[in-house]
Amino acid sequence: MIGSIIGDIVGSVYEFANIKTKDFEFFGPECCYTDDSILTIATADWLLHGGDVAHYYSRYGNRFPHPMGGYGGNFAMWLWRSEHQGDYSAYNSYGNGSAMRVGPIGWAFNTVEDVLAKARESAECTHNHPEGIKGAQATALAIFMARTGSSKSDIRRAVEELGYRLDFTCDSIRASYGWEASCQGTVPQAIVAFLDGKDFEDSIRNAISIGGDSDTLTCITGSIAEAFFGVPATMSEHALSLLPDELRQVVIEFEETFGHKVAPN
Repeated sequence: MIGSIIGDIVGSVYEFANIKTKDFEFFGPECCYTDDSILTIATADWLLHGGDVAHYYSRYGNRFPHPMGGYGGNFAMWLWRSEHQGDYSAYNSYGNGSAMRVGPIGWAFNTVEDVLAKARESAECTHNHPEGIKGAQATALAIFMARTGSSKSDIRRAVEELGYRLDFTCDSIRASYGWEASCQGTVPQAIVAFLDGKDFEDSIRNAISIGGDSDTLTCITGSIAEAFFGVPATMSEHALSLLPDELRQVVIEFEETFGHKVAPN
């Protein structure tokens, strides 16, 4: 799951300052974890310790209420309701938050059926719109398939069978793609950034270079690219060093339990 967090951190400075190039400092001095990392780690904690996933998202969101870039407006309202009124009802969202936080599920289960079921569960406590659920399922499925040795062409085919069109490249959309916060406007682009990538770093650079909701794009791309390519150990160590201790410890526990992939030298 460290690939998700690296992607989020690298993309954090470009969310509201898009660049249309792959030529940039990978870990710039202003890079920081955002809500994408916080909620991804909440998912990991849920998978490690069980219970109601909504309570994990509420607890983590309210424990870290002011991440870089903030939370989406509807999710911020949900956090307040869950904390102050005990109201955990979903709000029919199709925002890309369901996809950016799902990464650990692709590592924690060993069948397609379990991955899709848990991805649905993680999404629908807030993002219970069909597109919100589809975004989470497509991302988790791509991670699972990448982790278990599927080819890029097989991953592409499986995601398209879920209902996304992936018949484009980063080069073909770079000039026209704009800021987009829906699953349907983010997940296909993030997956294609991985499909176009030569390695983990190149995949992240692809995602940054198209613009849009950069930290979420790179969080999703990084989650898949790690499972396929692996992550250089130096990148993992740097990303972990930027997390508060309580978040870092969950990442370490999750990876000790479910594994991670280190890129070959």
